[in-house]
Amino acid sequence: MGITKTEHFTEEQNEIAVLLKALAHPARIAIVEYLLSVDTCICNDIVAELPLAQATVSQHLKALKNAGIIQGTVEGQAICYCLNPETFKKMEDFIGQISKKIESQKSCC
Repeated sequence: MGITKTEHFTEEQNEIAVLLKALAHPARIAIVEYLLSVDTCICNDIVAELPLAQATVSQHLKALKNAGIIQGTVEGQAICYCLNPETFKKMEDFIGQISKKIESQKSCC
């Protein structure tokens, strides 16, 4: 596979691409939806909610955390996760720009 040449794109374009890529798996969407339904949770709670092995859930949590979509705090031997509101504000702004443009268009193709 060739080089992606991310340096040719703006910082914002690269940030949004990382966020969307991190969300581009149904297990990660399920994790985000679960976190929306609870205030905080422990990794084992998430494992109990998904039909995946603990190691697989941990890999998905790591991808979400590396992208800044979730944040976690260590409490003893447990890790409590929550959504990162700053990250979702960035995505909301991006999607909002798209929505505004679509609404203002007279026609498409």
